[in-house]
Amino acid sequence: MEPISLEPRFSTMEVPGKCIKCLAEQELNNCLMELLKGEGENKEFEHRFEALASFLKSPESEKLRDESERYLAQGKGVRVRIYFEAGKPRYEIEVTNQT
Repeated sequence: MEPISLEPRFSTMEVPGKCIKCLAEQELNNCLMELLKGEGENKEFEHRFEALASFLKSPESEKLRDESERYLAQGKGVRVRIYFEAGKPRYEIEVTNQT
């Protein structure tokens, strides 16, 4: 499964932002809609759905949300990656300087 990448942003006057939790829930709903369509092979969507559901239930998600919001407040870019490694869900945060 390819890693799921979530990029939270603060809201501005011009652009609405979303937190990690909102982005993960939105992606989870997208996966659910694809699974309900039932067209073709759905293994990729099943894996994505499982990874996102696991992330949302984990205590790690709140910690990553707080951490990402702290970096956003500092003007930095944030990306959270969700993936499976050795059959277990893994989460990592990547921080970049905004230009």
